[in-house]
Amino acid sequence: MKIKIGSILLIFFILLTGCAFPTNGQSPIVPVSGALTVTQVIDKSAAAQSIGQNGQNSQVETCRPDLTQAAAALNITADQLQAALGRPIEGKPDMTAAASKLGVSVDALQTAMRGALPSNCSAPGADKQPASSAAATSPKSQSGQSDQAAACRPDMTRVAATLHITSDQLQSALGSAGQSQPDLTAAATKLGISADTLQTAMQQSIASSCPTKTTANKTEPGPGTFTMDQTLSDKAQEMTIAFDGLAFLTGNLGSDSFFPPGKVADFWGFQYLRDNDPSEMGHNTDFLTRASLNMFTILTAGQKAQLIALAKKQVSSINEYGAKRFVLMTVFRRLLTGDLPGGTTGLNEDAVKTFSAELYQLDGQMSYERAQVMGSILHDLNDSQKAYLAKMVGKGMTSWLDVPEPVELRPTTGDEKIAVMSYAGDLFSWYAGSVDADVYFCPERQGTYFGSFYMKDAPAVGNPGYSIGTNITADMGDAFVAALNPDQAKLITSLVDIQRPSLMEIVDVRKQVSIELRKYIAGESTDSATVQSLMTKYGQLDGAIVYNIATHFSKVGQTLTAEQKAKLMALRKQTLGSFTPKAAFLYATPIDFPQVQNTDFLFK
Repeated sequence: MKIKIGSILLIFFILLTGCAFPTNGQSPIVPVSGALTVTQVIDKSAAAQSIGQNGQNSQVETCRPDLTQAAAALNITADQLQAALGRPIEGKPDMTAAASKLGVSVDALQTAMRGALPSNCSAPGADKQPASSAAATSPKSQSGQSDQAAACRPDMTRVAATLHITSDQLQSALGSAGQSQPDLTAAATKLGISADTLQTAMQQSIASSCPTKTTANKTEPGPGTFTMDQTLSDKAQEMTIAFDGLAFLTGNLGSDSFFPPGKVADFWGFQYLRDNDPSEMGHNTDFLTRASLNMFTILTAGQKAQLIALAKKQVSSINEYGAKRFVLMTVFRRLLTGDLPGGTTGLNEDAVKTFSAELYQLDGQMSYERAQVMGSILHDLNDSQKAYLAKMVGKGMTSWLDVPEPVELRPTTGDEKIAVMSYAGDLFSWYAGSVDADVYFCPERQGTYFGSFYMKDAPAVGNPGYSIGTNITADMGDAFVAALNPDQAKLITSLVDIQRPSLMEIVDVRKQVSIELRKYIAGESTDSATVQSLMTKYGQLDGAIVYNIATHFSKVGQTLTAEQKAKLMALRKQTLGSFTPKAAFLYATPIDFPQVQNTDFLFK
């Protein structure tokens, strides 16, 4: 059965996610007074080449940035970094050009280079703390190490548990404690994981009271800022999983199928833009409309035509992706109700991962095509267009102009108009953002087959100006777990540890994809095979996550008492009121239930 997104444009402007979680405010990182700039570093490095050989100015020689360390911070190779910077003999590197080649911001590159300086380097004339003062503010343990530093080391037992290895295996990979700094890249290779996965596990094991360093292409959050650290936090994941459980066990296939279209091919930083809107209007139904129309309005006739042509090309793929989701949603419902093929006892994890990979390959192809068109548009923006966008970047939605719909959109079909508006909003967020913004996703981005989007977003459909509450997930997730007995609750909360390795690998994959796609903004290119290989891995990882979620949810659902079921339905009504799907959805558009292929192959 052929399914179409629908022609009601307003539905597209629903709030795609209600991802905000309360967070403790932190002050944003600001440049340290007296810190070496990258230009100063390069100047000193060049000077060291000429005078370091005869023993003069040896301190300068030691104050060159460690390119291996800087590259690791940027998640690239030292050769890639050196190629982007050029050789010292060529003069000072063009940091803007280098950052563009690497697909990172200039600030991120500078931060990585500064972070790669030896700890004893300082700027000329920088104030130095007297030794007595330093000793007074940093008490030493018996070993000579400050007590705070000792307390703020990663908990290796917790790191090992996160990575599902032993502490001895982790320590062996990292090397002896006597090393000044372990080679995480080499250690990750020994362990068969990515360096980002290892680094994230180590960062998460450090006590929450410890100060956090600024990392590559990332500034620590200020008050109200949402980052990947928050998304990956155990509490955010636990509440998101619990809210999914409430939605799944009180819903049906129709509510499961409600799915924000912005979750497909989402490597453009729009979720970050939404979650971190300075005017706190990112979760208002007008947010996407205003961002999209402002961006589309300033494009040239040729650029607008490019987006419209892309929409005409991709509508069928967008529909296909949405239709294929019904296969996994159907099989998860069959597991819950015990409708298993004869001779099987549960889901086939490998089959689920394979089918999920096929879905993500389709996502990858759409992402690749969009990057080609959108990247060329951003690369060719003129000064007037950039000046207009400069008045929007970093400002809240309430400061953006309320722009009427351009005439070019009127001849398009509803499906095409939805796609064009999506592209235009993504164009703005991609222009305004960074690799970190592209990588960012809210806690409910993965495992999207269980009906939580309907629970949260349904009241916003067709309701201009509606804002979804930011605490719904946390409040209802807590209430769901509280209604379960200890064994049932453990099935829910244990999923946090089970999915953590896959979730951290997803972050790594998203970063690699984002770096590849951003090459088009710089006028460069990547090949489809590279993106597809990464997206296949992405799909397998999400497949592992949803396999475990569906398995655990079904075990809980099959053991609920009548009293528990009544409590959970009351929670659903408290959240949704009388909203009940009459049939199914293709994204946010109501449709008849489609005919779904036989799903027996997903059991074993």
